[in-house]
Amino acid sequence: MSDRKPRKKGGRAAIVFCRLAGTAILLSVVLSCLPLTVPRFLGYEIYHVVSGSMEPEIPVGSVVYVRGAVPEDIQEGEVIAFWSGDSVIIHRVLKNKLVEGVFETKGDANAEEDMNDVAYEALVGRVERHYPVIGRLMVLYTSNMGKAYMVCYAACGAMFHLLAGRLKERRMLS
Repeated sequence: MSDRKPRKKGGRAAIVFCRLAGTAILLSVVLSCLPLTVPRFLGYEIYHVVSGSMEPEIPVGSVVYVRGAVPEDIQEGEVIAFWSGDSVIIHRVLKNKLVEGVFETKGDANAEEDMNDVAYEALVGRVERHYPVIGRLMVLYTSNMGKAYMVCYAACGAMFHLLAGRLKERRMLS
């Protein structure tokens, strides 16, 4: 007879799978939120592009990162964000009229310049970065349904880790 303890059979693969799946789910939640949270700490405002006025440079569905700027420092050719009523518009500066305190702007895809000049007071800032598709994540995460999905998805990841712990305890007891 052997003095060795009998080896516990089965269960190890299930434990590893549960830990890996749980970790992958939780990481995907965290990583998908980073482009929409970290830039705010770095001083950027974040907006989702919903019109094609700046295509192909900035396609619909993009997210743009806007940093505040002094209106007098804005150069011709730069892309700015500004308020127009209740909406933020992203257009290119054709002229910075310093004396009048306004910008002449135009969307890249538009045939003509904007009808109204943009007052300095309406300036949100200079568009410093833009990334296609990430804006769709922004729309998802800012909706109530999207928030509920993300919480449920993260809870699934946590439950996989809990299940792995239970399976490990059960394996040790058997």
